[in-house]
Amino acid sequence: MTDISDVDLLRANINNETSQIKWHELQRFFAGGWLIYVSGQSNLLDVAVAFSLDNKDEVSRWLTSGEVAKVSDQQAKKWHQEDALFWSTVVKPWVLIQPVAETPSDNNIH
Repeated sequence: MTDISDVDLLRANINNETSQIKWHELQRFFAGGWLIYVSGQSNLLDVAVAFSLDNKDEVSRWLTSGEVAKVSDQQAKKWHQEDALFWSTVVKPWVLIQPVAETPSDNNIH
């Protein structure tokens, strides 16, 4: 019998709810201030799990380094022009996004 932790189950659920989405579908979340950018230096699933578990130390480290941040007006404008494609997952009230072009191949999303 396999021992699966609560964190493993949470991670699996988040992975199952992660999908690709175009910028135009994300604009309303940007307008509401709920959109969080995750750089390609970070694993989107790791960030989502940390947000879900309210891991303040880990989230604070990412915010300080700039690996995780609220989406800026400049980013929004660029992505609007490109109708960029993102990996996205919801950790209420936040919508976490990572541009597909920046996603490392070892990110293990789907």
